Amino acid sequence: MKTALGFVHTLKLAGGVLPMLFASPCSDAGEAGSSSPEKPVVRSTVQEERSRYPHLRSTDHLGDLLNHPAFRGFSRLMLPWDGRTYDEAMPLKDIGQLLPYHTEVDPTVVVSSLNRMVDDVGAGRTVFYNIYTESQRQAEPALQDTGVFFVRGKPGAPFAIIAPGGGFSYVGSVHEGFPYAEAVSAQGFNAFVLKYRVGHGGRAATEDLVAAVAYIFQNARSLQVDRAGYSLWGSSAGARMAAAIGSYGTAHFGGPSYPKPSVVVMAYTGHSEVAASEPPTFVVVGDQDAISPPAAMESRIVALRRAGTPVEYHRYPCVGHGFGTGRGTCAQGWIDRAIRFWKKEIEKTS
Repeated sequence: MKTALGFVHTLKLAGGVLPMLFASPCSDAGEAGSSSPEKPVVRSTVQEERSRYPHLRSTDHLGDLLNHPAFRGFSRLMLPWDGRTYDEAMPLKDIGQLLPYHTEVDPTVVVSSLNRMVDDVGAGRTVFYNIYTESQRQAEPALQDTGVFFVRGKPGAPFAIIAPGGGFSYVGSVHEGFPYAEAVSAQGFNAFVLKYRVGHGGRAATEDLVAAVAYIFQNARSLQVDRAGYSLWGSSAGARMAAAIGSYGTAHFGGPSYPKPSVVVMAYTGHSEVAASEPPTFVVVGDQDAISPPAAMESRIVALRRAGTPVEYHRYPCVGHGFGTGRGTCAQGWIDRAIRFWKKEIEKTS
């Protein structure tokens, strides 16, 4: 298995799989520098293989997703709400109606990321993994609604765990989980999207993120991921979870003691707590965010920089809360920037 540094070196030799980013179509009140429009997703060889499962279309319906043969046994965990009866006649193009705390929900982006998983299952790859044992899930029924979705990159590459938001009431994986993972995988890294408990508060959700870290560390060989240089990504409520582990470590939340992430990526959250030692942090926020205004996050950034923590911060004037990939907005391309930041930190520490 390659080390994280070896993986980054391979990317360089491959001619820049992680591209340089150039001029942005809008002003960025954060860091100096700018970004190019997000490039179309590069399909992996997995997706080029003929799948025995049909692709979804934005004109299909929720019922087509819930009853899709590729997602048998876990399809309901892909949608935001636990314990909800969905209108199966709702078109996938209207899926944003299920995400009240989110904006800029692009059905094309949603469906593309779902079809990536369709193709993976069609190629014989496992997509969903339980992170708790059967006995744990029997003892605590709420744990039945947890797990990770695995979107593979290069074997032996470092991994990211992505915790979507939803105010600890729902999990917005279709908007800011699976699409992020598809983008991370397209650049060679491995990506896991966490389905965590909702309705139990931030502590329980963060414990689920720790359980995901533990599961991946303990099964790194069979999953073919590098444990060195991993990153935690979170949006809104998910960003609070990722930051909390970056601040206090996995043991603080009842898990085994593992190294802190090499990078924490935070999108549009009001989290301002800072510990004595913090991982390098990448942050994006929107000027029009009425749920988590930028000021709270900016106070944290000041504290991180004062402590000497590497920070890259981008504030976008055109978007509000929950903008996801930002495709079609001035925030488009931020995921490429975050991956580039992660790559640089791997090079520093490996």
